[in-house]
Amino acid sequence: MTISRLTLQNFRNYPQLRLETAPGFVVLSGDNGAGKTNILEAVSLLSPGRGLRRAPIKDMASEGSSGDFAVAAELGDIQLGTGTSMEYPERRKTRVNGAAVPTNDLAQWLSILWLTPAMDRLFMEGASGRRNFLDRLVTALEPEHARSCTRYDAARRERNRLLADEYMPDSEWLDALDGQLASFGSAVAEARFRITQALNDALAKTDDGLFAAAKLHLDDKQQRSEQELLQALGINRQADRRAGRTLNGPHRADLTVFHRAKDQAAEKCSTGEQKALLFSIILAHADLIADQRGSRPILLLDEVAAHLDPQRRAALFSKLKEKGGQVWLTGTEPGLFDDVPDDALHFKVAGGTVTKR
Repeated sequence: MTISRLTLQNFRNYPQLRLETAPGFVVLSGDNGAGKTNILEAVSLLSPGRGLRRAPIKDMASEGSSGDFAVAAELGDIQLGTGTSMEYPERRKTRVNGAAVPTNDLAQWLSILWLTPAMDRLFMEGASGRRNFLDRLVTALEPEHARSCTRYDAARRERNRLLADEYMPDSEWLDALDGQLASFGSAVAEARFRITQALNDALAKTDDGLFAAAKLHLDDKQQRSEQELLQALGINRQADRRAGRTLNGPHRADLTVFHRAKDQAAEKCSTGEQKALLFSIILAHADLIADQRGSRPILLLDEVAAHLDPQRRAALFSKLKEKGGQVWLTGTEPGLFDDVPDDALHFKVAGGTVTKR
C-alpha cells in the first residue's frame, strides 16, 4: 500500500499542497508548529474514523477559507479523496475513483496505522480511548468492522433515547432494538476477540529485544455471541431504564495491555516501557495485515525518533526497512533520520510549505 501523490486543499495550514512520494520512507522534518503532523493527519483521514487527532471536522479547514477542505491521494490507478464542501462544511464526503462511497469503505483500499505523542496517555486514560485504538486495529484487518461499530452505536443511541423517555416505551420497539444491538454487537465483540487473539499469537513469537513485547487482554464480560448479548439486554432492561442508558454490551469493554516479560499492567510501567509496548503492538499488527491482506499497511510515526536512543532508533529504521511498505516519519531535526535508508525521501516543512531536501 503506497501513496504516490498526496494533494491537500484548504487543510489546516496548507491552502494548497501537492506532495510526490514513493514506497519506503517519507521523512518530514521541521520546527514545532510547522505543519508536519497536519500532513500525517491528512493521510490518516484516508481511513475510516476521525483521523489521528480525532478532531472535529470544522477544525480541519484552513483559517480564512470557506470552511471546505479536500484531501486526495493516488495509489497507482486508484484515487481516494475525502473532505467537505462550502454547503456542508461539517459533513465529510468520500470518493473512490470519482464515485461517492461511505467513509467506512476506505478500509477496503488502505490500511493505515499510526503512533503519535498523544497515544502515550492511552494506558492512563479511560477505556473509550483503548476501545477506539483496538477498533482501528480491527478495521485495518477486517474493514467491515467499522460498519458494524457504526450500526451498533446508532442502535444504542436510539435505545438510550427510548430508555430515557419518562413514559413507558413500546416494548416491541425495544425488543427490535435489542435484536439490532445483539446482532451488530456480537459482530463487534467477535471481531475484537479474533484480532486480540491473533495479536497475542504474533506478539508471543516476536521478542527481538528491540521493544518490550506486549500481551493483550480484552475484558468484554464474555458476552460475544448474539444470544448472550440478547439475553443480557433483556435481563438488564429495568436497570438500564433506571439509568437512562444501556449498561451492558461491547461499548463497555476495555483493553488491558501487559508487559509480557514482567507480567505487569502497562499503566504501572514506565513511560519508556509504555511507548515500547505500543511499538510492539503496532509492528506486530503491521505483520498481521501483511500476512492476511497481502500488502503492508502505511505507517504514520509522529515524533517517535526523538524518544529513542540512537542505537534503538537505528534498529527500528533497520527493522522497518526489512519489513518494507511506506513509512511516514516526522521530527524536528533532520539528524534524527541519519540512519534511514539512502533511498528515503526527505522533506523540509516550514510555515505551510514543503520542499524536498
